[in-house]
Amino acid sequence: PSPVEGKIVKLDHEEGDVVKVGEVLAVIEEDVAEKAPIKEPVTEEPAEEELVKEEESASVVGELPISKATAKNEVNGVLAVPTVRRLARSMGIDLSQVKGTGPDGRIMEEDVRSLSTTEKPITSKLRPKFDLYGEVDRIPLKGIRKTIARNMIEAQTTSAQVTVMDVADVTDLVALRETVKERAMSERGVRVTYLPFIIKAVVAALKKYPYLNSELDEETQDILLKKYYNLGIAVATEEGLMVPVIKGADNKDIYALAKELSDLSEHARSRRIDLADLKGGTFTITNYGVFGGTFATPIINPPEAAILGTGRITDQPTVHSGEIVIRKILHLSLTFDHRILDGAEAGSFLSYLIEMLENPALALMES
Repeated sequence: PSPVEGKIVKLDHEEGDVVKVGEVLAVIEEDVAEKAPIKEPVTEEPAEEELVKEEESASVVGELPISKATAKNEVNGVLAVPTVRRLARSMGIDLSQVKGTGPDGRIMEEDVRSLSTTEKPITSKLRPKFDLYGEVDRIPLKGIRKTIARNMIEAQTTSAQVTVMDVADVTDLVALRETVKERAMSERGVRVTYLPFIIKAVVAALKKYPYLNSELDEETQDILLKKYYNLGIAVATEEGLMVPVIKGADNKDIYALAKELSDLSEHARSRRIDLADLKGGTFTITNYGVFGGTFATPIINPPEAAILGTGRITDQPTVHSGEIVIRKILHLSLTFDHRILDGAEAGSFLSYLIEMLENPALALMES
C-alpha cells in the first residue's frame, strides 16, 4: 500500500522495468492541507507479491489504473510483462507452456530462465503447409530408401569428402569392347559392358595406390591398407540404390567379371540378392553415365576410402597425334576421404587410371 494519500505526479520507471531495492518508484503529491515531506523509499527488500500489490494500488492522473494496465500483459491467457515476453522469444520458449510462479500465475523472469538449465526449452513446432499451393502425395520414407538416407548422411558427416574430376580418351577401349562383346555373346552367352574393363583398370590403379583401397579404424586410429580387391558396383533398383560386391576382382578375367556383374545386378533388381553379396567392399564404382550426365560428386560408401563415378562416353574434338580429331571421351569423378589420403595421391591414382583406360591391353596385364 502507498504510505500516504495523494496523486502520483512522477513515475521513475516504465512498465515492466526491474526496480532495485532502495530506488524511487514514484513521487506522490499529498493533499495541500496535509503537506508533509516525501518519505524516503523503504530500504527493506519487499516480497515480490507485495511489489505487485503496490503496483496495482497506484494510478497515474489521466491514465488507466496500473492494475488495469497490467491486465494488458495478459495475452492469449498468458500473464507476463513485456520484458519476460522478449526474453522468452530470444530463448525460443513458448510461454503458453510455462507455469508461472508469480501472483495469479504471472510468469516471472526466473520461470523462463530456469528452463534453460533444468529442461529442454519448450518451443512451438509449426508444421509447414505442404499443400498450400496444390495437391501433394505423401510417401513414407522406409525400407531401402530410409537405409540409403541414413547411410548417406552418416557418410558425409563422418568423413572429409573431396571430389576430383578428369577425362579419359577411351577410343581404343571402345574398339576393344566391340570386338570382345561379339565373341563373348556368341561363345559364352555373356553380355560384356564397359564395366569389366573399368574394373580391371581400377584394380591396377589400386595396387599402385593402396590408400584408396583402405579404411580408417576409428577406434585405434589406424589406416588399414587392404591387400584384397572387392569392388562394389552401384545398381539402381525400383526400391533404391544397392551395391553388390564382386569379391576378388583381381583374380577374374573380363568374361567372369561380365557374368558376375550380370548375375548380381539381376538379383539386386529382383530383390533376390544374398545379404553376403552386399558386404565386404573395399572400393565402389557408380556408373551414373548410363542414365545421363558427365561429372558428379558421388558419396563414399562407408567405411571405404574412395568411390569412382563414371559418366557418359561422348564424342568430342580432341588433339591426338598433333591433329584435331573426334575421339571417345569418358568423364570420371573420384571422391576420396581426405582424412586418409591427400589430393596428390588421389590425383596420381586418377592419372594412372586414365593411363590404364587409354591403354586397355596394358590394364589387363597390370591387373
